[in-house]
Amino acid sequence: MQPLVTVVVLVLFIAYSTFRAFQNAHYYASPYISPFYSPCITTRCEGDSFPEFFTGPSWISPALYILVLPLGIRLTCYYYRKAYYRSFWLSPPACAVAEPHRRYTGETRLPLLGQNIHRYFLYAALLFNVILFYEAFRGFRDETGEWGHMGLGTLILLANAVLLFMYSISCHSCRHIVGGRLNHFSRHPLRYKAWTWVSKQNARHMQYAWISLFGVAFADFYVFLLATGTITDLRFF
Repeated sequence: MQPLVTVVVLVLFIAYSTFRAFQNAHYYASPYISPFYSPCITTRCEGDSFPEFFTGPSWISPALYILVLPLGIRLTCYYYRKAYYRSFWLSPPACAVAEPHRRYTGETRLPLLGQNIHRYFLYAALLFNVILFYEAFRGFRDETGEWGHMGLGTLILLANAVLLFMYSISCHSCRHIVGGRLNHFSRHPLRYKAWTWVSKQNARHMQYAWISLFGVAFADFYVFLLATGTITDLRFF
């Protein structure tokens, strides 16, 4: 059942996110922008939430320029590798279950050799985390751009930024970056404290992986509903 559930959930997410990325519409409802389109870096973007670096063709969705990086960290993530190896390839489907393939080469050949660039996708993801917090704080405005306001969308985008940050910071590579290659923790007390905290988050990496996956899809869907006029944003002040 576990591999089956994993396949169903991941396929549904891939189908939804692919549709939204290629839709090239309904991703901005002032002052909110969908995380699938953030940062929006072309002059074809709706709204003005981020600097526009170049003019892209109208038929190319702005999401396609940036989604390769969030996709990269999830595709090469240690936990997700375990999840989709077991569910899509049944390699193997669970612990103490025989490997179904005749030969096992691990990640020593292409294309799986590319999984080793995971830490570089992590660096990009941490940059994206900063941008998502920036976009979330821009949500403390109303639809006219006046500061000092907050709506339900503000909380949703802020929660999404926090969840994605926790997913990044709990990553196995982040744990190694913080405390790896040290022979004596006693000589590096600050790094040891940071490593201890990251290690605690690393134990919850699977939970952060799934919660942040649902969170980013829900944040996009909420902005979509606002942009299409299906609902109106609940304003607190």
